[in-house]
Amino acid sequence: MKKIDSFNVDHLELEPGIYISRVDTLGDHQLITYDIRMTAPNDEPPIDLDGIHTIEHTGATWLRNHDQFGDEVIYFGPMGCRTGFYLILTDQVSHADILQLMKDMFEYISEYEGDIPGATAQDCGNFEGHSQHWAKYYAKEFLERLENLSDTSFEYQAYNE
Repeated sequence: MKKIDSFNVDHLELEPGIYISRVDTLGDHQLITYDIRMTAPNDEPPIDLDGIHTIEHTGATWLRNHDQFGDEVIYFGPMGCRTGFYLILTDQVSHADILQLMKDMFEYISEYEGDIPGATAQDCGNFEGHSQHWAKYYAKEFLERLENLSDTSFEYQAYNE
């Protein structure tokens, strides 16, 4: 089988940040998949399972309720390797807006105090697998990285040869 494009990114060199993973055309629109890479793969520990689950619930709820961009959100969910998330948006959201959108979302998660959205047996297949503590911790850590992000081209810098 042909190797998929995301496996051609050199995960030994990949730094935390925001990257454009792929662009797909659907009718008259493009769908942009963003790689929201929170930890350095194979260098830092993966995100705690309960923490990543809570970030998923809180982040997806926040994004889909966003006044300006909520209708443009197709998907927000964790990577299997637990080093970050994929965010799929329509082309109605400019690349320039992504950094601020992510800063706002991770700030919200880092300060969130209420019930975890959708964390009930009726709403979630693993409703006990959540940790607001770890979600806030990882959100705060990534927010600091976003504040210092200098490359906003969102292009991967390292590929496998």
